[in-house]
Amino acid sequence: MSARDLSLGVDVGGTNTDAVILDGSGAVLAHTKQPTSDDVTGGIRVSIADVLATVGTDRNRVSRVMLGTTHATNAIVQRRRLDRVAMIRLGAPAATEYPPLTGWPQDLVDMVLADSAMLGGGHMVDGTPISPLDRDGILRFVDGLDHFDAIAVAGIFSPSSPEQELEVAELLRGHLGPDARVFLSQDIGPTGLLERENATLLNAALYSVASSVTEALVTVVAEEGLDAVTFFAQNDGTLMSLDYATQYPVLTIGSGPANSIRGAAYLSGHDDAIVIDVGGTTSDLGVVVGGFPRESTLPREIGGVRTNFRMPDVLSVGIGGGTIVDVATGRVGPESVGYRINREGLLFGGSTPTLTDAAALGGRSVAGRSLPALPGATSQALERAWEVVADRLDQAVERLSLGRVDIPLVVVGGGGFLVPDRLPSAGEILRPDHGGVANAVGAAISLAGGRADHMASMEDREDAIAQASEAAIAKAIQAGADPLEVSVVEILETHVPYTARPTVNVSVKAAGPLATLTADVAVG
Repeated sequence: MSARDLSLGVDVGGTNTDAVILDGSGAVLAHTKQPTSDDVTGGIRVSIADVLATVGTDRNRVSRVMLGTTHATNAIVQRRRLDRVAMIRLGAPAATEYPPLTGWPQDLVDMVLADSAMLGGGHMVDGTPISPLDRDGILRFVDGLDHFDAIAVAGIFSPSSPEQELEVAELLRGHLGPDARVFLSQDIGPTGLLERENATLLNAALYSVASSVTEALVTVVAEEGLDAVTFFAQNDGTLMSLDYATQYPVLTIGSGPANSIRGAAYLSGHDDAIVIDVGGTTSDLGVVVGGFPRESTLPREIGGVRTNFRMPDVLSVGIGGGTIVDVATGRVGPESVGYRINREGLLFGGSTPTLTDAAALGGRSVAGRSLPALPGATSQALERAWEVVADRLDQAVERLSLGRVDIPLVVVGGGGFLVPDRLPSAGEILRPDHGGVANAVGAAISLAGGRADHMASMEDREDAIAQASEAAIAKAIQAGADPLEVSVVEILETHVPYTARPTVNVSVKAAGPLATLTADVAVG
């Protein structure tokens, strides 16, 4: 008998696919960094096979596989394999000045939009209906469509007044069949109609992409003969089940930075810190608060589309191991040789000066290699570049620290050697073991989570918190959390301006350990 207490975490980045295996106590038993393949699946397959080979017969103890991936982001940015979506906005006669997909790049509109309609419905901030729900108009609109894969529905203030969207979903499935793909904005984002509508439409367009990734992960796990439950990482540093990921793929878009932040906090033992993840092209900085990524309060743009779903507050700087140093002009980046660093960098016998070479010249140990003799101009350019790195990173840390100089800075990522041992704007600088694969560690340790928003008058504040908490816990359980151990981990209250009476918007996050942890006891 052996306990099935191992977790396998995988994170797919633009340059590398990292994988780790953790035991029940959280110790790293195996880790690897493999090149990301064009089809994504190949890199996942190689990285999983590599860490399983390291643990040998203990592979049978793996009961959970967690994946963070940029697949959804790449599909939007590269305009690949997106479904065609019909968009229904509930809110006429109000909110008709700006039609759906306002501000979208035209090529993305042409690829994604089947058609759109602005129909009667929606609510005021206090829950009063703007107009009756136009059920007949909805059916006429759907019957007039030529070809569509999914339908997205967004109602004004639906996160606080969800009844109409739910009614529309029931109406559409009754008309089109129970398997009709209907996506509701109340499940995707908070209040803010246009950004929430955009996120909902993108989510609907990503359904086929998400299905292919989930099927690929299941296939690789089956090929390896693992009897394991699979999960996907979300934007907020928590996990969701495969079924949930297929339904809400847009929630995976920020999972890479979230994984790095969570993993860095775990490996360093600091739940409150600034994290810098240095890759081949950029350095991504974020803040961990209470063990979770601090989230951005600003709308985020994905592939030219403005959205408002929850994302980590990440600052990206064009500093990476492959960043090119122009000897003639002294310019540092933003161009990078990326994954070609081991062929094109001076340290590896190539002819392109990079920041990796600058670090080696500055005395850093990189892959046990030494620089060849360099012309004077190249050496001077690399020395200046090393000073530029320190200055830019210090400025970035200062922006995130909000003036505090006692916050620890946790350095992770394969290019962590670029971060100086002292920065004026940072507190103690920590370089935890296995920091190069912190993103995969973050995926492996994550809890399942859910979030819900509710708006109400200040006099009903307690009821709003209770309702949002109940909805967030339900979503966390749907994402895979153990119903007996899930709990509320964050409550944010925001006062709503320009309302007839004092109004507050409550946002609640719930999280808990995976339900499979209690189910996977032992195998013979």
